[in-house]
Amino acid sequence: MSANAGGPPPGLGPEWQQVLAVFADEAEELLSSMEETLIALEARPDDERLRTLFRLAHNLKGSGSSLGFEALTDYVHGVEDLIQALLDQRLAVGEPWVSLLLEAVDHLRELTRAALAGVDQLGPAHQARLTRLREGGATGRSQAAGAPPPVAVALEDGSQRVEARAASRGRSLRMDVERLDRIVTLAAELSIARGRMTQFLLEAEGSGASWDEALTQQREMDPLFQELQEEVMRVRMVPVGPLFRQHLRTVRDLARAQDKLALLELEGEDVPMDTAVLEALRDPLLHLLRNALDHGIETPAERQAAGKEACGRLRLRAFHDAGSVVVELSDDGRGIQRERVKERARERGLTSALERLRDEEVDRLIFEPGFSTAKTVTELSGRGVGMDVVRRDIEAMRGTVAIRSQEGHGTAMTLRLPLTLAVIQGFAMGVGDQIYVVPIELVQECLELPAASRTREEAGMLSLRGQPLPYLRLRNVFGLGGEAPSRENVVVLRHPDGVVGLAVDHLQGDAQRVIRPLGRLFQNAPGISGSTILGDGRVGLILDTPTLVRRAIRRANAPPDDAWSESASPAASPRNPSSRSTEPSPCSTT
Repeated sequence: MSANAGGPPPGLGPEWQQVLAVFADEAEELLSSMEETLIALEARPDDERLRTLFRLAHNLKGSGSSLGFEALTDYVHGVEDLIQALLDQRLAVGEPWVSLLLEAVDHLRELTRAALAGVDQLGPAHQARLTRLREGGATGRSQAAGAPPPVAVALEDGSQRVEARAASRGRSLRMDVERLDRIVTLAAELSIARGRMTQFLLEAEGSGASWDEALTQQREMDPLFQELQEEVMRVRMVPVGPLFRQHLRTVRDLARAQDKLALLELEGEDVPMDTAVLEALRDPLLHLLRNALDHGIETPAERQAAGKEACGRLRLRAFHDAGSVVVELSDDGRGIQRERVKERARERGLTSALERLRDEEVDRLIFEPGFSTAKTVTELSGRGVGMDVVRRDIEAMRGTVAIRSQEGHGTAMTLRLPLTLAVIQGFAMGVGDQIYVVPIELVQECLELPAASRTREEAGMLSLRGQPLPYLRLRNVFGLGGEAPSRENVVVLRHPDGVVGLAVDHLQGDAQRVIRPLGRLFQNAPGISGSTILGDGRVGLILDTPTLVRRAIRRANAPPDDAWSESASPAASPRNPSSRSTEPSPCSTT
């Protein structure tokens, strides 16, 4: 074995780094496939899966050997020996040997990272496990006589390993050659169109060419810009399958760490998602799985006593719906124990009106910071972190979290995510000279603010078709000066936390907006999540809608029905600006 801490060989810098990058991608793909095959092998042992497993290990050994990674190659050789013993039926396929091989996959990841960093040697832990692999491969004894260490030992520090595996995934993207060719072609066509426009403007300076010709040139360029943007966005789309499949191992390991049995079912693995959204989804999804296994899935004895199968079932699925990607994780466990939630809420003084809360409102208490119903602190729960982090991370992507639960039957968590983090179909509204933008999918309707509600207060309450509608005046929220116009509008937003309104001066309508990071002036401004450049060159601020929704609900202490402000009347429809229907209308612009 060699220990090389000097990095790539002299004289092969950039080229060698490129070779290492290709190897890193290939190694991770092979190791992920080995994990998936081992999980399937444990559920349904057969020789075909064993042969697939051997082939994957052999390919990894060949790639490592070609680069001179001796420690990695030796370790894979030990893995091959054990797989061959299983193929020869000198050992019986079973959970202990699968656990040993899964732990070997973890060690191979560590050795791969070390080799890529220039360190090619086996540490004491790797040497000990390699010895065990070789002993298993060399023995002809039965499984009972030659079983590896118990599962509890093999899964030592299991939760940390799960998080380490999730964090080890690199940022890379594969591109279809035909799609790349199309992007190059579109870029070339745009360059030609730009040249034609430049030539036209030069000639028009002295010839008096009409603006109609200029607009014609612009209209010819618009489809090219649109198609180029769409192609670039498609390049960023990747299937959710690889992320979903890595959690087959997560569920197995975390369940066994708690002496439970659980099976993860996957659906919608081919659904595409923007790579940035996929990366941001990793941690929240892991939190949800840990929560489902710890709080939802019961022990085999508890499940059988309740008339259920001993093995709990989790279902992870993805699908497209109304311009969003929906990811849903459901389980058939014990469901949310609402009385326990209320008890913990009383202990923490979260609310004084617990008995009046609807079931769905009780369920959403678990998203409060530091909230936990766990009675003891374990590796998986009881620390008061998890579900509030999930909500925070999902909302940072402009997504939402919804929850459904039936006590004794299970819980479903639904994440609604944007197709991309780069652009937003946003609805613009103005207060004074400042323009604000919210995602169009959150806009329910627009109303005219009744004259009796035009006060100087930041928050208020309207009656919308007999239902209370808390609202915020953005002028007050952001401390904007100036007088409000004679007519104000309320943009009604729907959110899993509730339906609220935002009072603004005027409406501008929806359009696609490119999201830009906030400048220093607004980086820590509450209620603002991003910015965009408007068509007239001004900066529009993208609102942090979840924060504003919760602020409106928190500020709303609904008075008795007869003290409410007069009912809001819908704003004029953009298709018929003079209409004044009493039914909800689409948002209009003024």
